[in-house]
Amino acid sequence: MTTHNIVSVSGGKDSTATLLVAIALETPNLQAVFADTGNEHDQTYQYLEYLEQATGVTITRVRADFSRQIAGKRKFIETKWREQGIEDAVVLAALDVLQPTGNPFLDLCLWKGRFPSRKAQFCTMELKRDPMLEQVIMPLMGNGDMLISWQGVRADESLNRRYLPECDEVGGGLFNYRPILKWDIPAVFEAHRYMGIRPNPLYSQDMGRVGCMPCINCRKEELRAIDLRFPEVIDRIDRWERLVKQASKRGAATFFAGSNAKHPNGSIAKMTALEVMEIANIRQAVEWSKTARGGIQYDLMIATDATACSSAYGLCESSWEPVNVAEAA
Repeated sequence: MTTHNIVSVSGGKDSTATLLVAIALETPNLQAVFADTGNEHDQTYQYLEYLEQATGVTITRVRADFSRQIAGKRKFIETKWREQGIEDAVVLAALDVLQPTGNPFLDLCLWKGRFPSRKAQFCTMELKRDPMLEQVIMPLMGNGDMLISWQGVRADESLNRRYLPECDEVGGGLFNYRPILKWDIPAVFEAHRYMGIRPNPLYSQDMGRVGCMPCINCRKEELRAIDLRFPEVIDRIDRWERLVKQASKRGAATFFAGSNAKHPNGSIAKMTALEVMEIANIRQAVEWSKTARGGIQYDLMIATDATACSSAYGLCESSWEPVNVAEAA
């Protein structure tokens, strides 16, 4: 019987620390896997290249493909939407935009006709868990081998993760293993330092999390920093909102699902989808991110230097330099 050790790598601090633990333990049959959502920053892709070169571990890339689902939705729209009395202009607009783009995140949202939200966070399952299961784990199952899925999960990240076991059995020889479950953040970065691996440079550029940029759970300060440092990301989300809007039966779609929407009466319940989109689109969310608490007036103390080092984890005071892939080669 062979034991396959598969580490999920996102380019973030926790998954990198998990990979480093596996390397330090000289884990046999080690495989690292990155699920590319299509909503990652270029510096994360560069960091993955650096990790491969610095550790000697090949990182397999997997991507979700929603071509079949989009084709199915086109057929549904051509028949059911018209039967439901949806205006022909809306039907034709949806059919015009519903073509696979090759970007997993965008294609997922086009298929769903909406963006993920905190209450419907289907992105994690559709873009990360399922591609890894289908393309890496499932092909290895059924041979009597043991598969250990290493996950960079820490208990202090959320209430749901606080009660996870360090190891549990899924079935069919598959086990989930969470080696850094009880670690705190300083321990995570100490693992990087001990192994001589630099953290993702985005952590020195105001980012508290590394993965999707932006994440639907993006903090106000992070969104403000993204607009300051990476305005092209905001431009991309603006384009995506307009595309997904066309694919939506409601005729509107906002990246943050209206969570940042403000209204004089304190409620958006009676507003149309288009009215909500006018006050809750990505551009409006960015403007809100520049305000002080309460969202009433602009914060005059916010940072304006897009090149300054800034880290919630004190990385600017460390000896690490920004990752240079060519330098590590």
